Amino acid sequence: MKRPILAGALLPLLFAGAAAAADTINAAGASFPAPIYQKWFEEYKAKAGVAINYQGNGSSAGIKLLTDGTVDFAASDVPMTDEQIKAVKIKPLHFPTVLGAVVLTYNIPGVAAGLKLSGDTIANIYLGTTTRWNDPKIAADNAGVKLPATDIVVVHRSDGSGTSGIFTDYLSKVSPVWQKKVGAGNSVQWPAGLGGAQNAGVAGLVKQTPGAIGYVELIYALQNKMSFADVKNANGKFVTPGFDSVTAAAAAMTKEIPDDFRVSIANGPGDKTYPISSFTWLLIPSQIADANKKKAITGFLTWMLADGQKDAQGLSYAPLPAAVVAKEKKQIATIK
Repeated sequence: MKRPILAGALLPLLFAGAAAAADTINAAGASFPAPIYQKWFEEYKAKAGVAINYQGNGSSAGIKLLTDGTVDFAASDVPMTDEQIKAVKIKPLHFPTVLGAVVLTYNIPGVAAGLKLSGDTIANIYLGTTTRWNDPKIAADNAGVKLPATDIVVVHRSDGSGTSGIFTDYLSKVSPVWQKKVGAGNSVQWPAGLGGAQNAGVAGLVKQTPGAIGYVELIYALQNKMSFADVKNANGKFVTPGFDSVTAAAAAMTKEIPDDFRVSIANGPGDKTYPISSFTWLLIPSQIADANKKKAITGFLTWMLADGQKDAQGLSYAPLPAAVVAKEKKQIATIK
């Protein structure tokens, strides 16, 4: 006669299965999308029992940790270069997650809202050649606004940053002088200004410094109740950063997105396009040896492309275009 299996004998097996399903996944990188990533990871843990530990320490730091093999995946606001990809033991795949805006936030005494800035003006401010808020070029774009003779205090990122990568990519497209003297990158030699760590550090410096201007992700400006400028786009229209104008930036460039998803949409065409917009990416190894981690990560990606997109607008990001989602679903299936 078969002996009955004791309930107690099943407990180790049950707990072993639960532990395997709930293995902690470690990830790091971009602070630009950190608010929505934290929300997603909490929601996915509640749904699937998978804990994803994410450190928003900047795109450059995330890429380094991925290269060193100390995280399971990384995040970046700028696509990896060919050289960076070659340096990683297992080739990473780029998965766009949402779109967001980098905004010019400011602290100008007497000017609470309504500031308008052109790309050339922004570049000259960050080059250190436009130094006062009542400069004639700024005044010309802001008729009726009483601009003070206050010195402009430039604030930029002090750490290697995908947000800087997006911003300097934009400046390189709108200013030949910037392109020649500084260029684009997560880390550049800033001609002027103070450095703050991550989006929160830049936001903090701007908020406490009269006359300051800095660039941060839109959600940080909104969360901190900070003023931010309308920016002139490639069609010559001043556009307010927000859900609709970021969505327009993505829609205008959908046909130009390559199969590996490495693309810049800064300064794209369209009357309603906000010009300092970008995808942000998860960098996922193309091979994941641990079967449990592979299941957890691919499961998250599948969920993110469906249910997760619904969280985007509430946190001032734009969801992915349907055509991009369809291409990403095919890429998930290639992970070995």
